[in-house]
Amino acid sequence: MSPILDARTAEYRAYIDQYLADFYRRFHTEPQKSLFEAVEYSLLAPGKRLRPVFAFEFCRLCCGDWKKAAPFAGAVEMIHNYSLIHDDLPSMDNDDFRRGRPTNHKVYGEGMAILAGDALLTDAFAMAASSDLSGKDMATAIGVLAENAGSLGMVGGQVLDIMSEQRQLTEQEVLDIQSRKTGALINAACVLGVIAGGGSETQIEAAAGFAALLGLAFQIRDDMLDVIGTQEEMGKGVGTDAAKNTFVRLYGLEKCE
Repeated sequence: MSPILDARTAEYRAYIDQYLADFYRRFHTEPQKSLFEAVEYSLLAPGKRLRPVFAFEFCRLCCGDWKKAAPFAGAVEMIHNYSLIHDDLPSMDNDDFRRGRPTNHKVYGEGMAILAGDALLTDAFAMAASSDLSGKDMATAIGVLAENAGSLGMVGGQVLDIMSEQRQLTEQEVLDIQSRKTGALINAACVLGVIAGGGSETQIEAAAGFAALLGLAFQIRDDMLDVIGTQEEMGKGVGTDAAKNTFVRLYGLEKCE
């Protein structure tokens, strides 16, 4: 990336890190302290923050004050982290490490990990609702967030993934999973950035088109890294998707590249 883009991305990441920390710091005196410890363990762990970066950048590209996108950038990141906590559970992917540390359920137990994910998902909508958007724009934004996170989006993709474990899928079936399980939250981040920036319908369509291609590229590369990466590089176990319907299984490494 260019030095200017590097600096802007670093600013976005620092801002959302503080924004998320401030949101939960208010609850430290509540009696359910152990819940917030589990939530913050995953949410505030060092991460790429790609989805908030895209929300901020699309807001800026639409000539808006990029900080106005923070409630949506934070909400998408919270939903992303809830999905990681639940994906790592023994009943799902049964992973021991995430971002170079033991997974949430390994530290806090399965019950607390499930509840931490539940809290992040629900609290995400409280954060999104704190935006100062007007009525129609707010309703549109909340709808975008819900649709991409729910049964038509990320959750639906996870269901398709579970249903496909015992058979080899066609190319279209793999794309159907990816566009929902990975692509949906990237779509939400980009489109919500446009909405926060006061963008037009044409700009929303352009952001969605970009997000679809980016999400596809992201998942292909992630599938490759599960084969050619190391646990130290990835911060999680590798080779765990060997029996799954990945793009590497569908195309092979060379075609994926």
